[in-house]
This record gives sequence, structure tokens and C-alpha cells, in this order.
Amino acid sequence: MMPRRTNKPSTEKAVRDIRRATQRRYSAEEKIRIVLEGLRGENSIAELCRREGLNANVYYPYRPLLNST
Repeated sequence: MMPRRTNKPSTEKAVRDIRRATQRRYSAEEKIRIVLEGLRGENSIAELCRREGLNANVYYPYRPLLNST
């Protein structure tokens, strides 16, 4: 019986392409708006992140960007 060939490299490439296409890019204005809304403290950071569709691990690195200006 012949060994079956796998298309592993093309499968991995397809997964990478899908991830790149679905990854959200935030403009500087959007980052500022999200951070300012979080600093206002009207809602929890978790609630803000859920509403904006981003992970809290993405939110926290944005905060120092606002303070550096």
C-alpha cells in the first residue's frame, strides 16, 4: 500500500491566510477612543473589550500609547 501524501504546507498556509484576513486592525483614532472610554471607568474593561470585539490582552498595551503623547 502506498503512503498517502499530505498537503500540510498548503493547509498551514491556508490557515495563516485566514487568520490574517480576519485579524482586526485598529486605527490610531479607534485605539484612542477605546482607551479613553476605558479610562472613564463607566464600564469594566472586560465589558468594553467584549463590546469592541477585542481581547483584554490587546487593550492593555494601548494604554501606554496614549500616555506617551
